[in-house]
Amino acid sequence: MTVPGELLDRLVDDAGLFPPTALPMDQAVERHRADAEAAEAMHTHRFLVPASRVGELRRLLRDDEVFELGLIADRGADGLAAACAEAAADPRLRLALLEVPLAAFGEDERPALEAVSAALEDVPAGVPLYAEPVVQARPEPLLTALARHAGHRPLGAKLRCGGVRADLFPSAERVASFVTACVAAGVPFKATAGLHQAVRHTDPGTGFTHHGYLNLLLATATAANGGDRDAVRRVLETEDAAELARRAKELTGAQAAAARRALVSYGSCSTAAPVREARLLLGPPS
Repeated sequence: MTVPGELLDRLVDDAGLFPPTALPMDQAVERHRADAEAAEAMHTHRFLVPASRVGELRRLLRDDEVFELGLIADRGADGLAAACAEAAADPRLRLALLEVPLAAFGEDERPALEAVSAALEDVPAGVPLYAEPVVQARPEPLLTALARHAGHRPLGAKLRCGGVRADLFPSAERVASFVTACVAAGVPFKATAGLHQAVRHTDPGTGFTHHGYLNLLLATATAANGGDRDAVRRVLETEDAAELARRAKELTGAQAAAARRALVSYGSCSTAAPVREARLLLGPPS
């Protein structure tokens, strides 16, 4: 029995510029080129870059290549609009998606999302936007705001699963609430930070408890296939790698696809570790 390919294909965005790896731009670009050459199925081959660093990226690109970008808003509305225009003017860049922390645009999701939308009026409507809630523990205001903007462009939510401080790692209960709320609302989401390894674990160096990307995938599958918040939380809390592997291999292709319609991808500063973990734990996908 093998894991359905639908579960792992195009799962990992390249977040090499971000902590804790935080590669210099030249090293991040070279690694991304190598990953593109290897054509690993788990990689989305999207390069996540802060809006403030698009110019730095452009100076390193070759004339004959195209980078598919996930643009991370870090410069406010004016900076976001300028970065989008800069990317659009360069044929070596293709804007694939946008990720926005709404807290940088206001204290309330609705006006913050309106400010972001105004900044993106010249961006093609087919480019999806993933918005991070003002307060991670309360996804409902974000989901309400996204519903009010439905139809303008593809919209989704963004879940932060870790960071450089202990308080940036949400509890399993909080993640379960986010996942079940998104699934119930029919809102796709992306995840970021802390998800290098497949299985939930405590880092011996920092003492931080990390969520596993396989836990998150299976928790999303649980929600997408009718499980309640407690069932989702239990999957997120599982640290038994063999049990998670068994559950992954028992998924049908349809169940895996339902999970991935909800969980679009996640950003990882390591592109090698998620693939290595998957191969060791699950073997090659079917």
